[in-house]
Amino acid sequence: MIALACSAPPKGRQRWTMVELERRRPPGAWHAIREPGNRSTHAQKNYFSCSWHRVMWCIGALTEEYRARMYVLLELYARPISKAEPVICIDEKSLQLIAHSRPPLAMAASSPTKHGYEYVRNGTTNLFVAVEPKAGQRIVSVTERRGKVDFVAFIKELLTGVYAKARRIHLVLDNLNSHFRKCFDDVLGSRAAAKLLHRVEFHYTPKHASWLNMAEIEIGILSRQCLDRRIANRELLESEVAAWQQARNEKERTIEWHFTRQDADKKMGRNYVSQLSC
Repeated sequence: MIALACSAPPKGRQRWTMVELERRRPPGAWHAIREPGNRSTHAQKNYFSCSWHRVMWCIGALTEEYRARMYVLLELYARPISKAEPVICIDEKSLQLIAHSRPPLAMAASSPTKHGYEYVRNGTTNLFVAVEPKAGQRIVSVTERRGKVDFVAFIKELLTGVYAKARRIHLVLDNLNSHFRKCFDDVLGSRAAAKLLHRVEFHYTPKHASWLNMAEIEIGILSRQCLDRRIANRELLESEVAAWQQARNEKERTIEWHFTRQDADKKMGRNYVSQLSC
């Protein structure tokens, strides 16, 4: 098991996980590997009572527009899965390409991988991420930039490829300036844009509430499992991301959304602003 843990991780992974080690353990090896989260109740209590853990984000007054957009998204997420009307969450992530200035020292028994603090910058790149949470399917595209031309090309690939047979497509987006309908008119022309988007319904998160976009959850998983390391060039990045995407799609990893309108009213109601007071 030590030799396996010290070997190169699976394609598309930043490191071996307990789940992967358990799945690939040799015959006769330790029969179970405990997850690091299986700590005692007392340990968990001490962990969550730490003073540094009490620092939390806070919200200000929530307008009628905020509530209206939030309610639309929560209703959308509560719908049952539908091939005819898929719900697709989309976001992007910028990534700096970084190479080692000197070869790292490989992992060995009782010794982690070691690499120097110096590194070489090889430019930046962008990842567009589209995830259909209830279907457990995601599509990641690596691009040089994240401008409106790149975004329109990514959406066009989705609509004419994987979701070509869908009757209506619900796209969940944040408020980045390249995400709006006008960008399609600018890039494709009004007639071509109208033809491409006639099946699309756009849903935007409230301002300063991108946490309502489940693509952020998927990007967080992608970052932890695949991108949390030095990746020197775009070719390697595309290869690793493609392997990660294929593995998660084959396992149909879904996102379970439990936050409802009732939860929102209970937790955030005191921050609501009525239309008359705006």
